[in-house]
Amino acid sequence: MNKNFEPVDEEENLKNENEFLKMKLMLEQDAQFGKLPSDNKLPATVENEFLNYIMAFEKQAVEKKRIKVFDRIQRPVHFKPVNEIPDTEIENAWSVLDEYLQKYGIGLSVCSPNISTRELYRFTTEELFEEEMNDMNIPGMMSHFTYDEFYPDHEYENKSLAKDDCIGAILKKTIFTWMPMLKRKNLRINDHYPLSEKEYIHLITRFKEAYEDIRLQEMDEPVCTINGKNCYVKGHYDVSLTTSSEEISIKGTWLVEFEFDDFGFWEIANIQLEGINF
Repeated sequence: MNKNFEPVDEEENLKNENEFLKMKLMLEQDAQFGKLPSDNKLPATVENEFLNYIMAFEKQAVEKKRIKVFDRIQRPVHFKPVNEIPDTEIENAWSVLDEYLQKYGIGLSVCSPNISTRELYRFTTEELFEEEMNDMNIPGMMSHFTYDEFYPDHEYENKSLAKDDCIGAILKKTIFTWMPMLKRKNLRINDHYPLSEKEYIHLITRFKEAYEDIRLQEMDEPVCTINGKNCYVKGHYDVSLTTSSEEISIKGTWLVEFEFDDFGFWEIANIQLEGINF
């Protein structure tokens, strides 16, 4: 026996392995690693788990393998067809199915509140099972699907966008430089037409800067009408505009008109705010 034998320093070996993995990632994936403060060093074991996770992710991403969701979850046969599940049991059936998917790193979410639990179960067992996904088997990694990407609820989405991100954004003091889903040109706001996106933002900014404060007091739930490639969202508002000498209260109607573009997206084309001078 070698009397000079010293126990292997596992911590030091792990640190050396971590440095090797970082060098490999920098050379092969152009990764960059910053230096942490001396009082905020990661334990070598935690850093090693993270680096091995990244290595596994990069390796599987390069291979670009695809697999059906049904195959990923081991082709289960115990989930009943949706039409065989009574209404009193559908909530539990969906909960069991959702938990089973998550066990295999798959999640399904939905944005629209108009989608029933029964429809989520039907969609999953009849359609999502047949969808392909990246075949990446990494512990802790989730692959997410969104129901609305397959079946958009245009009425819900346009109402939310018009109320919160358009009219709601205009009737507050906060200055913004961008608004989602605007047409690039030929925009209308009240009597101003045609406007570019930049001109549209300028008019709204000028309106906001004219007041010391803008407080939206009330906005009712809007009504949405879709007619072919045009969508109209209408509602009422109550806003307080404060200057250095007075507070002005304005109540009126508002309208946001969307147009359906050639790429399958709704774009804001026209905004009408009764009583507001842009």
